[in-house]
Amino acid sequence: MQGNNPIKITNAELNRIKIDHGSLRSDPPDAPGVYMFKDSSGRVIYVGKAKNLKKRVLSYFKSGPDIPPKTTIMIKNARGLDYTITTTENEAFILESSLIKGYMPKYNVILRDDKQYPCLRLDIKELYPRLNIVRKIKKDGAIYFGPFSSSYSVTNTLRLIDRIFLLRKCKTEIFSKKKRPCLNFQMGRCLGPCAYDVPLSYYKDIVTQVRLFLDGRNNELIKDLEREMSYLSDKEDFEAAARVRDQIIGIKRTIERQNVVSSDLEDHDVIGLAYKEDRYQLVIQFIRKGYLKGSRNYSFNDITATPSEVIESFLKQYYSQSIFFPKNILISEPIEAIISFEEWISSIAGKKIKISKPIRGSKLRIMNMAVSNARDALLQTERHSKEDLMELTEISLRLKKKPERIECMDISNLQGGLAVGTVVSFLNGLPFKDGYRNYRIKEIDGINDYGMMSELVARHLKGERPVDLIVLDGGKGHLMAVNNVLERLGLKEPPEMISIAKADKKKGEKVDKIFLKGRKNPLILKIDHPVLLLLMRMRDEAHRRAVSYHRKLRSNEIGKSQLNLIPGIGLNRKRQLLRNFGDINAISMSSTEELALIKGISRSMAQAIHEFFTNKENKPE
Repeated sequence: MQGNNPIKITNAELNRIKIDHGSLRSDPPDAPGVYMFKDSSGRVIYVGKAKNLKKRVLSYFKSGPDIPPKTTIMIKNARGLDYTITTTENEAFILESSLIKGYMPKYNVILRDDKQYPCLRLDIKELYPRLNIVRKIKKDGAIYFGPFSSSYSVTNTLRLIDRIFLLRKCKTEIFSKKKRPCLNFQMGRCLGPCAYDVPLSYYKDIVTQVRLFLDGRNNELIKDLEREMSYLSDKEDFEAAARVRDQIIGIKRTIERQNVVSSDLEDHDVIGLAYKEDRYQLVIQFIRKGYLKGSRNYSFNDITATPSEVIESFLKQYYSQSIFFPKNILISEPIEAIISFEEWISSIAGKKIKISKPIRGSKLRIMNMAVSNARDALLQTERHSKEDLMELTEISLRLKKKPERIECMDISNLQGGLAVGTVVSFLNGLPFKDGYRNYRIKEIDGINDYGMMSELVARHLKGERPVDLIVLDGGKGHLMAVNNVLERLGLKEPPEMISIAKADKKKGEKVDKIFLKGRKNPLILKIDHPVLLLLMRMRDEAHRRAVSYHRKLRSNEIGKSQLNLIPGIGLNRKRQLLRNFGDINAISMSSTEELALIKGISRSMAQAIHEFFTNKENKPE
């Protein structure tokens, strides 16, 4: 409705909104639900939810200057309309999120964040619970803390807890007694319940302390520990009292390093948005008990989206799969139906959640901090996008020219057997699938990574392939070995070459290393440097392809050897089976009827194959 005048829709528009090859559903009811617009091919192009389907759908056909450009474009391309009635508006929220995730509609704002952020998991159902790092949250009765903004931050937190508290470190899921405790016990970082009888009540107190610490209730925790220290001192157990004193000192030092950003000491999620033309940058900051615990960044391009639409889409998609809910959610842009959003998120969280756009006071201050971070991230993205990635690669890697075509090489082998090499090719920073190649290593026996990589490069570059830069998955040794190969090949225009090696976490390294020809020490780029991200993407793509190709060959080799054990299976029949089923696993799981359909496989032969793999001893690994 607009004012007191009903929104009208013309017959021409009604006739145009058809779905399912002419089935017309142009008169949705006055009920909550989800609606879907479809194009001429029946593909869903927009999904929305409504408290009143009829009013919401008809609102798309009103005219006026306030209609968003996206709505105009979407309606112009819409040829079908479908809807689903729900019992409540909350059900509509849930269904809408599910449909958006399934259809990925063209005109919905889709927030993509491929990272699975780490959390700390504490399984209180265990006899002696322990903390471990996970990236997937399950509804398994365990308590999860986080999410943390990076693996570095969660690892540091776990190390801090290991130093201050004495939870067990054993990684076995099924807890059992050992003859002697591990090194952590000797270092005074574990009570050793794996070997000694530790009172459950005492251990439970430690678990409670860890929970208080991770919940940010540090003041409460310190008071409890001070009472415990006083009690131990009165008992003249000075050694135990000193240990508690050290815990208090460690916690206080941690508090000093944290920044208090909210004086009310409540939990907030603060969502700040910055945008310019078609680029949007969203930052969500996690404030727990007044302290800033971390943040996440989301960026995307959408020329037709509005700031309010972005915030709404984020709330729907983020909190529909979240397990952590603060008391307050602060947003930098106003949204419609804010009460409906509060009710929906509250129903998921199982507690009252308040959503608001601050206009004054301390909440406005922390909101401005989130927006400032979003603006800074947007400027960084804008600066990097304006620079040509290949020119940046040329400068960063000290190359002689801009590398338009880059190829990355990797080796995969299992104890030297069935070794393979793969090459992935990128043109101007994008994958060039026609340039991908697989090779079986033929000349090198045993485990010899340098020799295998040298063979791969020699065979691939034979014939002057048009490559500007070769990237090796390896270290300085790989670079030196392959450089000798290039010199022997005597190419007229040899490609430049670098290698990239993963960071050695044991040595405290945090960023992958890049080795350059003629440079003794590796080149270290920032963890978010566009060139490093490109090289890591290529390396991971080459590794994925190499492992996949290696597994396929290994499966076929195992399959051939197992098929040799079946009487009557010769070379031609083996080829037919592997050609039709792909690998030995598929053959082993096929029925007699499916096997008998293969050319050259009789019913009796199919029965023999099926019975062979029915035997557990013959099942492929």
